[in-house]
Parts: sequence; C-alpha cells; structure tokens
Amino acid sequence: MVEISTGEGLIAIGAGIAVGLTGLGSGLAEKDIGAAAIGAITEDTSLFGMGMIYMVLPETIVIFGLVIAVIAIMV
Repeated sequence: MVEISTGEGLIAIGAGIAVGLTGLGSGLAEKDIGAAAIGAITEDTSLFGMGMIYMVLPETIVIFGLVIAVIAIMV
C-alpha cells in the first residue's frame, strides 16, 4: 500500500483546481466569442478565419493551467 502525505494530496488538489478553473474560464470566454463569431460570419463569410483565431485564443489559458499543474506535481 502506498502512503500519500497530506502535502502531496494538497498539491494534487491544487493542480486539479488550476486545470479546472482555467477550463471553466476558457469555456465561458469561448461561449461569448463563439456567439459573436457566428453572428459575424453570417453577415460576412470572409470573417471565418478571424473568428477561428479568436476561438482558439482562450484555449491557451487552459494550456497555461495545465503547465502550472504539471510544474506543481513535479516539485
């Protein structure tokens, strides 16, 4: 049986919170950006590329949260 100390458990909880909250924030941002992008694309189809770029930008926040989680676990 593997013993896990309280410190290791708190690090795991912190890593989960980091990824979870960044995912939640990114999802909320993408909801609004996606609705605006679809509205813009229906009026002018040449805005599709710009809409896709704006949809990808919030995903970088999740990547940062994942990096912080990995760093926290490795320390």
